[in-house]
Amino acid sequence: MSARRPEAIDHRGRHSPEAVGALAPNASGHVMGRHLSLLSPQRASLMQEPVLVLNATYEPINVTAVRRAMVLLLKGVAQAEELHNAEVHSAAHAHKVPSVIRLLAYRHIPQQSRALSRKNILLRDRNTCQFCGKIFPSSELTLDHVVPRSRGGRSSWENLVACCYRCNNAKGDRTPEEAGLKLARRPRPFTLHTSRQLMRLIGHRDERWRKYLFY
Repeated sequence: MSARRPEAIDHRGRHSPEAVGALAPNASGHVMGRHLSLLSPQRASLMQEPVLVLNATYEPINVTAVRRAMVLLLKGVAQAEELHNAEVHSAAHAHKVPSVIRLLAYRHIPQQSRALSRKNILLRDRNTCQFCGKIFPSSELTLDHVVPRSRGGRSSWENLVACCYRCNNAKGDRTPEEAGLKLARRPRPFTLHTSRQLMRLIGHRDERWRKYLFY
């Protein structure tokens, strides 16, 4: 599948695919570059925790990972509004882990779908296999073409879903109906409206988010 990275904001305030992103499945430990040293598996998992991103006006506009949120903080693009109790350490400093960050300059967010990518499909589907309904870590999920590519199925929002390896193997090169599987929900594009629904969902779990979300 050919995918374009989601649009985001770089340290100069311009839209960039590298700065603010959706939840990233990669936990290799090197994204923070020179700012943070390599992470243990426990710290790497912490760096993938969700962080709410607010515009300068305190409007919630995105969900990103701790790793990317800390890049923005270290570059001076954003400031932390809410913090976790946990810390991560570089060679010389201890850094509090953010739960909510706010951009220091207002950014216009286009009312359009996010870029089609693996991480955005997993975020839209809440890391839940769309056939068995179980929640998995990103590393234990793949993408499934509802209508197989051999049948002309496209790589699109409406034809790609998160799927565990067991269900993916059971489905094979068949439609869900042929394999005796049922989709949990009809796949749709990941829009800003979808993002806000997910923000509210996570907000019920993290009380630090609630005062920034509109229910």
